[in-house]
Amino acid sequence: MLKKLLTLLVATLLATATWAAVDVNTATEAELDGIKGIGPGLSGRILQERQSAPFKDWVDFIGRVGGVGNKSAVDFSKEGLTVNGKKYSAAAAAKAEAKYSKKHSSSQASDRKARGSADKEAATATTPATPPATATAAPAAPAPAPATGDSKN
Repeated sequence: MLKKLLTLLVATLLATATWAAVDVNTATEAELDGIKGIGPGLSGRILQERQSAPFKDWVDFIGRVGGVGNKSAVDFSKEGLTVNGKKYSAAAAAKAEAKYSKKHSSSQASDRKARGSADKEAATATTPATPPATATAAPAAPAPAPATGDSKN
């Protein structure tokens, strides 16, 4: 009898743990609000960002949703939030961040190169010259007189 009761208790705990996991890519607003630390404002931002594209990983989630950082990601993960079925791992996030940074730094370099050539073209383009505006000089105000006093500093 005790064995059956213990088995039932373990099965209930496992089922509860399974139900507690909430994936950010499939969760409803109510499910997101059920995660401790996520309120209506944050769940709205999550759903809005998710409309443009599903979150790839935790780094993508943190980068796209304002107000979510590493500390809150740890807390959300402890509460059962997952991204593509994965809990937040600082080591995995650091690895993904390095990959993400490397990927975006190379695209930013090509963007800078393209902007540089566009700036050069704009600088060499002929534009009509306008004569400099002549400013009327206002008389300079007299300098204030030095203060006289008996105090020694």
